[in-house]
This record gives sequence, C-alpha cells and structure tokens, in this order.
Amino acid sequence: MSDERIVTPKTQEDDQQIEKSLRPRRLSEFIGQEKIVAQLQIAIAAAKGRKEPLDHTLLYGPPGLGKTSLAGVLANEMGVNIKITSGPAIERAGDLAAVLTNVQKDDVLFIDEIHRLNRAVEEVLYPAMEDFALDIMVGKGPSARNLRLHLAKFTVIGATTRVALLTSPLRDRFGSTHRMEFYSADALYDIVIRSARILNVEALPEGAREIARRARGTPRIVNRLLRRVRDYAQVVGGGVITLEVARLALAQLEVDELGLDENDRRLLRAIIELFNGGPVGLSTLAAALSEEVDAIEDVYEPFLLQLGFLHRTPRGRITTRRAYEHLGIPFIEKLNGESGPEQGRLW
Repeated sequence: MSDERIVTPKTQEDDQQIEKSLRPRRLSEFIGQEKIVAQLQIAIAAAKGRKEPLDHTLLYGPPGLGKTSLAGVLANEMGVNIKITSGPAIERAGDLAAVLTNVQKDDVLFIDEIHRLNRAVEEVLYPAMEDFALDIMVGKGPSARNLRLHLAKFTVIGATTRVALLTSPLRDRFGSTHRMEFYSADALYDIVIRSARILNVEALPEGAREIARRARGTPRIVNRLLRRVRDYAQVVGGGVITLEVARLALAQLEVDELGLDENDRRLLRAIIELFNGGPVGLSTLAAALSEEVDAIEDVYEPFLLQLGFLHRTPRGRITTRRAYEHLGIPFIEKLNGESGPEQGRLW
C-alpha cells in the first residue's frame, strides 16, 4: 500500500521516465544541499587538476532526495561515463566482476542500495576500490590458484537509505561521505519553478509555493505533486497553476497543509485511538495497520518524527501534543508526561 501513495518518497513506475527529463545535469543546476555541492565542487576541481578519478563517494539519507541525480551530475562534471547498478541486482561475485571489467578509465560506477550487497560480493569490491584490482580464483581443489586482474582507475559512488547497515570495512573505503538532508520550502519552490518550465506548464509563484510547502522536504514528491496538479490545472483550471488550483488539486489528492496523506493520519489515529496515544511497539502497530514493519520505519516515521508528531522510546511509539492538535483531537496530559486522548484514562 505504501508504495502507491502520492507522497511516498520511493520511486514509482510512472516516475522513471519523467524524472530523467527533470534531473539536473550540472552542479550549477542542482538545487539545495548547498554544503554538499560546495564540498563536491572543490573535490571535482582537485581531481581534475591532478588528472585523477574522483574519490569514492558515499551518499546517504532518506529516499527521494536526489542521490541518483547527484551521482549523474558528478559523472557529467568529471566528463566521464556512469554505469548504474544496485545492491540487490549484484547477486554473485561473478556479476560484480563482469561489471568491473567493463568499467573504463575514470568512469563512475553507481551502486544504489549499496547496503544490500552480500558479503561475498563485498569481498570482491574491497580490492577493486582500494587497489583497482580484481582477485579471481581459477580452478578448484588443490590446483586452485589466485589470479589478480588489474582494473582501470574508477570511482564508486554508493547510495543508501540505511547507512548503519553498511559494514565497517566497506564504509571505510569511501574517501568522502555525505548526508543528504531534507529540503527547505524555498529550495523546493525553486525546483517546482524549474520543473514547471521543463514540463511546459505555467505555475504562478503562489501556486508553486503551495505545492512546495506540502512536499515533505523531498524533490521526488514535489515533482510528483506538480505533475498531478498540472493535470488538474489542464482539465479544470485553464492550464495555469494558481494558488486556488493548487489547493483544490491537493485537497482532492488528500494531501493536507503539512504534506500528510490519509495513511499518515491513519497511523497517528491508530496510536491515539487503539493504544491510548502509546507507547506501542512497532510490530504491534504494523499488525494493527496491516503494514510491513519496514514500511512504517522507513516510509511513514521519518517525516512524522521530523514534524514532532511521534516520539520513539524504549517502550514504543508515542504521539505528541502536536499530532493531537493537527488531527483536531482533544489532548489530555498523562501523569507521567505521555500523551493520551481525552477518552483515555489518566496514569
């Protein structure tokens, strides 16, 4: 269910083709993440000055913030090719060996979801990243011998939403590590204006700002909302995204003032109404919502935590006063300081 949501930060099928046309190609076009961009500009200039490949780079943070786009920008800035793969796609060491032997000098190898590489594949990747060499076992049994193939120097750019799952040896082999942050409303506004121009739709500043305000700090979501509002404007609003058109379209999509959709509100109501405001364990909450534990932890919770609507405690999840106020549910303070609905008993 979570993957079908309009505000899910994960890639959907209809995002693939549109995202390619909207992605920036140069650092000068990349909106937001100013600190990372400034650091990468220096790294690129230094690598070009030394005529060396860029350092291995790790990008981590919530989905939809532009890790794949930034990898493509880095390859363009360096003037090299980029080969794209993902952790789950590389099942065996032989799969990685086939990819590495096709990488040309200074090329970028982008590995999405790098935390999902299995250990056997990681063991092959270590010498490739460190020594630009590939160790292959030839033969079996007593006659087996190790063959080392030398590779062209290249750059690995890894992307992950769960950096804590990376093994320490793999993490240590990245020369630079960057954490992608949620975007400000101003940065998302600039993205809406740029994307509207590429999509050839007129977006007035007030309408663009309304879309940006509800996009949960995520470029992928703001572009998806823009496409839905564009359709509404084309059919109902005379082809122009005004403030009124944006509000009506987003109301129809059930995306509220803060960017929450019905699934977010359902999660908060479940904690409040079924579990007296919490604390409730993650697995219990997942069962009550008929959702996967990973979906709640990776997709729902990050934004609710950022808004201050949820607290994670050793005993479970707790809703805060802000969540009650947003949902219009009367709040009553528990004696131990935890939240509880008006109908709940005092502790």
